[in-house]
Amino acid sequence: MTQKNRFTLNDIRNSKNKDSPLVCLTSYTTSMTKIIDKYCDIILVGDSLGMVIYGMENTLGVTLDMMINHGKAVMRANPSSFVIIDMPYGTYEDNPDQAYKAAKTLIDETSCNAVKIEGGANITKTIKHLSNNNIPVMAHIGLKPQSVVKEGGYKVKGKTNQEIHNLLEDAKTAEKSGAFAILIEGTIEHVSREITNLVNIPTVGIGASSACDGQILVIDDMLGLNTGHTAKFVKQYANIADEIDKAVANYSTEVKNRTFPNKKHVYIG
Repeated sequence: MTQKNRFTLNDIRNSKNKDSPLVCLTSYTTSMTKIIDKYCDIILVGDSLGMVIYGMENTLGVTLDMMINHGKAVMRANPSSFVIIDMPYGTYEDNPDQAYKAAKTLIDETSCNAVKIEGGANITKTIKHLSNNNIPVMAHIGLKPQSVVKEGGYKVKGKTNQEIHNLLEDAKTAEKSGAFAILIEGTIEHVSREITNLVNIPTVGIGASSACDGQILVIDDMLGLNTGHTAKFVKQYANIADEIDKAVANYSTEVKNRTFPNKKHVYIG
């Protein structure tokens, strides 16, 4: 496969209502990024790494340092994709200045292309402040993982008229405040479609709608590396966990019966 050009902010903005949606995946490591970069338009260094990498119950314990370290790892192996890093819980909620300081640190330390913030109408001042200071922002509406404890769990959004109204307001105000794109998560399909048709900036869906301008999945989920609960919106394109299990079992057997290492794998003087 020939090397593609670096995907840019203008490319994302111009992807609205295109026949070919944006291809997006999460990544947290250099080795994974080397594989997926050539296929992705956008790579998200998601705070989902708290659960995927560190075994946390939710994303609330993720720190700015974690996001920086994994952001650096992804950027080392990323010649083509547009890289967005999640702003972790506790780094942007207090005020726009707090958010700017954290976002600037993320970008300065990692050289990523943009940040993602959970929220819509409730963070319009922050989105506007960051955008006005040359920090591109993707807004995240619908099911917001950083709010699951407060909301009592992972709940699909857009089931009531009030929720629909709130989601449409979130989308409109996020766009008006300067967000370059909106991620819609865990939201009823026809509502996600309506949001996509309402705004003039691209939407990226995860558990949303095929009408969105792009799609994203957590890489470990789509590869079958996550052996726990799998959300309805996840399609597993492989079952790598089983392959790893078989490989490690085979390795264990060969070590125990002394067939590994053999002469092919040692240095003969």
